[in-house]
Amino acid sequence: MHVDSTVITLALLVLLALAFDFMNGFHDAANSIATVVSTRVLKPYQAVVWAAFFNFVAFWLFEPKVAATVGKGIIEPGFVDNAVIFGALIGAITWNVITWYFGIPSSSSHALIGGMIGAGMAKAGFDPLVMPGIIKTAAFIFISPLLGMLIGGLLMLAISWAFFRVPPQRCDRFFRLTQLLSSALYSIGHGSNDAQKTMGIIWLMLMSRGMASADHLPVWVVVSCYVAISVGTLFGGWRIIRTMGQKLTRLTPASGSAASLGGAITLFIASHGGIPVSTTHTITGAILGTGSVQNPSRVRWGLATGLVYAWVMTIPAAALVAAVFYWIGRMFIR
Repeated sequence: MHVDSTVITLALLVLLALAFDFMNGFHDAANSIATVVSTRVLKPYQAVVWAAFFNFVAFWLFEPKVAATVGKGIIEPGFVDNAVIFGALIGAITWNVITWYFGIPSSSSHALIGGMIGAGMAKAGFDPLVMPGIIKTAAFIFISPLLGMLIGGLLMLAISWAFFRVPPQRCDRFFRLTQLLSSALYSIGHGSNDAQKTMGIIWLMLMSRGMASADHLPVWVVVSCYVAISVGTLFGGWRIIRTMGQKLTRLTPASGSAASLGGAITLFIASHGGIPVSTTHTITGAILGTGSVQNPSRVRWGLATGLVYAWVMTIPAAALVAAVFYWIGRMFIR
């Protein structure tokens, strides 16, 4: 039986996109579980199962608004071909591997956005770029950690006031339970935003081929992306956990609860608004917010500044790699 080469190419690109989604879960597992592992509320293997389950729960709770932004609001579907998709995905995956190896909690989301921009520009300059969507996404490199920091800090302040007279041991026992809930909510937020970015690029690929409409995201795309990110989370990114949960500041069950809940609220706001934000940026800001309220001198601000540099570099670095792989892909992929 003869199989059309275009079908094979499409299938391989979908698998590549799902590989990126898997890596997104693997890379960002630290964001979901760093607080509960660092405070020893859950053991690492328990935490990744917990996080993976709630990644998938987002399937039933959120509309694909972020997927729509990635699929239609970063580059114009009319400029997309197989080489553009290939370059975008390889650019994002390469940056993820580099940052994972060095234990840098960078953004898988912005790596994908950067990859799409770089591959699109390599094909047709600035013409493919949808600037309103790109500007909104770039602005949230700074807005999401600041919002996470504000909400996390306010929650920590409220906890400090409400439990001022409660004995430390009793307080600790209570927040070991609430941290399970807050980390579950954060994992739902992670799934609601990050899984949808891969849905968006697959949707973009299907739209460019006339295989999907701009009004309907196929259900198989939604399910496969949620499965891929959940399985990736199961494998975890242990190098990054040490940075998130131990090096930035010392977390307690109370501050861990505030950080996870602050990050979750920020992600819910972004997902509801269709804004592709970084879960890494969000939880980092929330952790810094809780640490600042407790004791600003215990926060490693130098490390936090270094992370910001990595965040700012992500989009241009992934774009550069994607542009190179677009030209490589152009020679071999039709």
